[in-house]
Amino acid sequence: MARLSRISLSLGILMLLTLVSEARVPTNSGLGIGRIMGTHFVVNGSPFYFNGFNSYWMMHVAAEPGDRSKVSKVFREAAAAGLFACRTWACWKKALDFVISEAQKYGIRLILSFANNYNDFGGRAQYVRWTRNAGVQVNSNDDFYTHSVLKEYYKNHAKRVITRFNTITRTAYKDDPTIMAWELMNEPRCQADYSGRTINPLVIAEFGKTSKDPGYNLNSRDSFMNVVYANMDSLGQSGGIIGGSLVWQLVEGGMEPYHDGYEIVLSENSSIDGVLSKQSRQMAEFSHLTRVPHGQPRGKRNSMP
Repeated sequence: MARLSRISLSLGILMLLTLVSEARVPTNSGLGIGRIMGTHFVVNGSPFYFNGFNSYWMMHVAAEPGDRSKVSKVFREAAAAGLFACRTWACWKKALDFVISEAQKYGIRLILSFANNYNDFGGRAQYVRWTRNAGVQVNSNDDFYTHSVLKEYYKNHAKRVITRFNTITRTAYKDDPTIMAWELMNEPRCQADYSGRTINPLVIAEFGKTSKDPGYNLNSRDSFMNVVYANMDSLGQSGGIIGGSLVWQLVEGGMEPYHDGYEIVLSENSSIDGVLSKQSRQMAEFSHLTRVPHGQPRGKRNSMP
């Protein structure tokens, strides 16, 4: 859901994730050590379910020092609503230093996306252009997933992000407990292969209801979100594979250029704040009550493609 024009109602499956193993989370969150065990996110031996949000724009806004307060306000309001996971893009690394430091301050875990399927912020099409400009034959954008040169460009970018030393927190990204996971790409698509063998997404929801829908109002949006959350809760209660959710998208007041119809400003709407807070409590209850079966192997960090 990174591009500005998209389906009015959407439930997305994200290509997630490489959990940062052995990472200690900020002391003010009290979440302990994060791992993958079987099909669960696990903290201190118990499943970790989360309610979270998307704010893809954070690195872009943080690049302007005068706008950084918007990042801080969104984190503060999200934490107050129990939204302790945020998915955002990882391109401008210097601006990302500030985003990570602010997330740490509010006890929010980050899911950082290395690349975009779409053209915004470069996207995989940019990797194809770089490769062609280097004189290498590329047939289509789908070669991103299989061409050795394209894959090397991508891995070099991922390595630069992972190994970056944060100038604010004084911690390398790879060692920062604030970073919950790495997302390999936002909404990956491969027209040349629908089998799923080229891309294997795991499950994390990305969803929203747009104000551009005919007859849209705040009540219809809240009702839609309640239905989505109810279905997720039902899946979790029945033992299904669900780790949490990330609503699209939180912004702060005065960010009209980033409005896409799905935007949510928590400080301006108490009803949606209530919906999100209720789901946060539900996820916390799942984390408390659910137990991982003994004997499941601990998951290892996935390698880059």
